[in-house]
Amino acid sequence: MADKDDFLQLIKRFGAFLTVKISNLLHSLDSRSVGAIAGLAFAVVFTWRLWRSPSGPQRRFPKRQAATSSSSGVRNHSSANVATSGVTPSSEDSDAQNVIDEFFQPVKPTLGQIVRQRLSEGRKVTCRLLGVILEETNPEELQQQATVRSSVLEVLLEITKFCDLYLMERVLDDESERKVLLALENAGVFTSGGLVKDKVLFCSTEIGRTSFVRQLEPDWHIDTNPEITFQLARFIKYQLHVSATKPERTAINVFNSTSLEQFFGTV
Repeated sequence: MADKDDFLQLIKRFGAFLTVKISNLLHSLDSRSVGAIAGLAFAVVFTWRLWRSPSGPQRRFPKRQAATSSSSGVRNHSSANVATSGVTPSSEDSDAQNVIDEFFQPVKPTLGQIVRQRLSEGRKVTCRLLGVILEETNPEELQQQATVRSSVLEVLLEITKFCDLYLMERVLDDESERKVLLALENAGVFTSGGLVKDKVLFCSTEIGRTSFVRQLEPDWHIDTNPEITFQLARFIKYQLHVSATKPERTAINVFNSTSLEQFFGTV
């Protein structure tokens, strides 16, 4: 019994150890590595089940002598039924099952894993600022102020960790450029993420933004203008159109979402 208790404790510690390790490793593993870990877990559980199964012949008990009276036979038969139907799993089996159940609980994916999955492992992304990263929706508002949306900041920083990100926008004057760069800097985009100021591009026309995208040849482009996404559809592999309403016409490689956060499931 002591050996079985020691082995049960070992299984518990091993399961807890693997749970912590797998949770940490899943941040950087691909699907094949996850499959290998799942196979290892299955092997551990199979070994545990095999160890618990009886290996030797079961002990036979001598038959009881026939009862001398019918009443005592009835009582014995009733007691046997109660003993047979009243068998409950031992506390050791229950503890072992709890360990197995905890071990196989699904691990919630991190935001980084979600970003990479949704972007289909794309390595270069271009994104407009107005209406996606900034609260403002037109160049005239940028002449007054520039405000980074707090809800999109976490997603933006995750994208900069895995992708070569370029931000771009049409502005009316140099002061608007300064306000945008200052807002991004105050939000920590240049210090916490992998974005640098040289990758924030400005132009004076919508055609200029289209030219930026075509020259950079990204895997993904994110925009709020349906005409631009439609024009770029044959040049860009994937696009995300951010708008509260679905455009009248779209291409098969253009996804639609009400916000960048909604696309990545953070809201």
